[in-house]
Amino acid sequence: MAQAPVNRHRGEIAAELDGRPRRLVLTLGALAELEGALGASDLMALAERFSRGRLSARDAVAILAAGLRGAGEEVSDAEVARMTTPGGAAGFARLVGELIAATFGTVPGAGEPGGVASGPTAPQAG
Repeated sequence: MAQAPVNRHRGEIAAELDGRPRRLVLTLGALAELEGALGASDLMALAERFSRGRLSARDAVAILAAGLRGAGEEVSDAEVARMTTPGGAAGFARLVGELIAATFGTVPGAGEPGGVASGPTAPQAG
Protein backbone atom coordinates (compact mmCIF):
# COMPACT_ATOMS: atom_id res chain seq x y z
CA MET A 1 0.00 0.00 0.00
CA ALA A 2 1.46 3.38 -1.02
CA GLN A 3 1.62 6.10 1.56
CA ALA A 4 0.10 9.52 0.93
CA PRO A 5 2.65 12.25 0.09
CA VAL A 6 4.07 14.22 3.00
CA ASN A 7 3.00 17.78 3.68
CA ARG A 8 6.16 19.81 4.37
CA HIS A 9 4.00 22.77 5.46
CA ARG A 10 2.86 20.64 8.41
CA GLY A 11 6.43 19.58 9.21
CA GLU A 12 6.05 16.07 7.82
CA ILE A 13 8.94 14.10 6.35
CA ALA A 14 9.10 10.78 4.52
CA ALA A 15 11.37 7.98 5.69
CA GLU A 16 12.12 4.39 4.85
CA LEU A 17 12.27 2.37 8.05
CA ASP A 18 12.44 -1.42 8.07
CA GLY A 19 11.93 -1.41 4.30
CA ARG A 20 8.61 0.47 4.51
CA PRO A 21 7.78 4.04 3.56
CA ARG A 22 6.67 5.98 6.62
CA ARG A 23 5.69 9.48 7.56
CA LEU A 24 7.05 11.33 10.60
CA VAL A 25 5.87 14.59 12.14
CA LEU A 26 6.60 16.24 15.46
CA THR A 27 3.15 17.39 16.52
CA LEU A 28 2.68 19.48 19.64
CA GLY A 29 1.97 16.27 21.56
CA ALA A 30 5.14 14.67 20.17
CA LEU A 31 7.14 17.75 21.17
CA ALA A 32 5.67 17.59 24.70
CA GLU A 33 6.70 13.93 24.82
CA LEU A 34 10.24 14.89 23.77
CA GLU A 35 10.44 17.62 26.41
CA GLY A 36 9.89 14.95 29.05
CA ALA A 37 12.07 12.29 27.45
CA LEU A 38 15.00 14.64 26.88
CA GLY A 39 14.64 16.67 30.08
CA ALA A 40 13.87 19.97 28.36
CA SER A 41 11.87 22.53 30.34
CA ASP A 42 10.08 24.01 27.32
CA LEU A 43 10.07 24.25 23.51
CA MET A 44 12.87 26.81 23.46
CA ALA A 45 15.08 24.54 25.58
CA LEU A 46 14.27 21.66 23.22
CA ALA A 47 15.15 23.74 20.14
CA GLU A 48 18.35 24.90 21.85
CA ARG A 49 19.33 21.31 22.61
CA PHE A 50 18.84 20.39 18.95
CA SER A 51 20.76 23.47 17.76
CA ARG A 52 23.93 22.30 19.52
CA GLY A 53 24.30 19.89 16.60
CA ARG A 54 25.20 16.85 18.70
CA LEU A 55 22.64 14.18 19.52
CA SER A 56 23.08 10.75 21.06
CA ALA A 57 21.69 7.56 19.57
CA ARG A 58 19.22 7.56 22.48
CA ASP A 59 18.11 11.08 21.43
CA ALA A 60 17.68 9.88 17.84
CA VAL A 61 15.49 6.97 18.94
CA ALA A 62 13.30 9.29 21.05
CA ILE A 63 12.98 11.83 18.22
CA LEU A 64 12.15 9.29 15.52
CA ALA A 65 9.72 7.41 17.77
CA ALA A 66 7.94 10.65 18.68
CA GLY A 67 7.79 11.56 14.97
CA LEU A 68 6.27 8.21 14.07
CA ARG A 69 3.72 8.45 16.88
CA GLY A 70 2.98 12.05 15.84
CA ALA A 71 2.08 10.66 12.41
CA GLY A 72 -0.27 8.12 13.98
CA GLU A 73 1.85 4.98 14.27
CA GLU A 74 1.64 2.93 17.44
CA VAL A 75 5.30 2.15 18.01
CA SER A 76 7.49 1.99 21.10
CA ASP A 77 10.96 3.47 21.49
CA ALA A 78 12.29 -0.10 21.79
CA GLU A 79 10.73 -1.01 18.42
CA VAL A 80 12.26 2.08 16.78
CA ALA A 81 15.66 1.20 18.28
CA ARG A 82 15.55 -2.11 16.38
CA MET A 83 14.56 -0.56 13.02
CA THR A 84 16.89 -0.21 10.05
CA THR A 85 17.16 2.48 7.39
CA PRO A 86 19.25 2.88 4.24
CA GLY A 87 22.62 4.33 5.15
CA GLY A 88 22.73 2.86 8.65
CA ALA A 89 23.68 5.29 11.42
CA ALA A 90 24.27 8.12 8.94
CA GLY A 91 20.81 7.47 7.47
CA PHE A 92 19.23 7.76 10.92
CA ALA A 93 21.15 10.97 11.61
CA ARG A 94 19.95 12.39 8.29
CA LEU A 95 16.33 11.55 9.15
CA VAL A 96 16.61 13.16 12.56
CA GLY A 97 18.10 16.28 10.96
CA GLU A 98 15.32 16.44 8.37
CA LEU A 99 12.63 16.03 11.02
CA ILE A 100 14.11 18.72 13.26
CA ALA A 101 14.53 21.07 10.30
CA ALA A 102 10.95 20.44 9.15
CA THR A 103 9.72 21.21 12.68
CA PHE A 104 11.90 24.15 13.76
CA GLY A 105 13.30 25.50 10.50
CA THR A 106 17.00 26.29 10.27
CA VAL A 107 19.11 24.90 13.08
CA PRO A 108 21.97 27.33 13.89
CA GLY A 109 25.48 25.94 13.45
CA ALA A 110 24.36 22.91 11.47
CA GLY A 111 25.51 22.27 7.94
CA GLU A 112 29.13 22.93 8.82
CA PRO A 113 31.79 20.58 7.45
CA GLY A 114 31.32 17.12 8.91
CA GLY A 115 27.54 17.34 9.04
CA VAL A 116 25.66 14.15 8.33
CA ALA A 117 22.80 15.46 6.21
CA SER A 118 22.64 17.70 3.24
CA GLY A 119 21.38 21.23 3.64
CA PRO A 120 21.91 23.88 6.30
CA THR A 121 19.56 22.42 8.88
CA ALA A 122 20.81 19.01 9.97
CA PRO A 123 22.42 18.43 13.37
CA GLN A 124 25.31 16.03 13.72
CA ALA A 125 24.81 12.72 15.46
CA GLY A 126 26.95 12.35 18.53
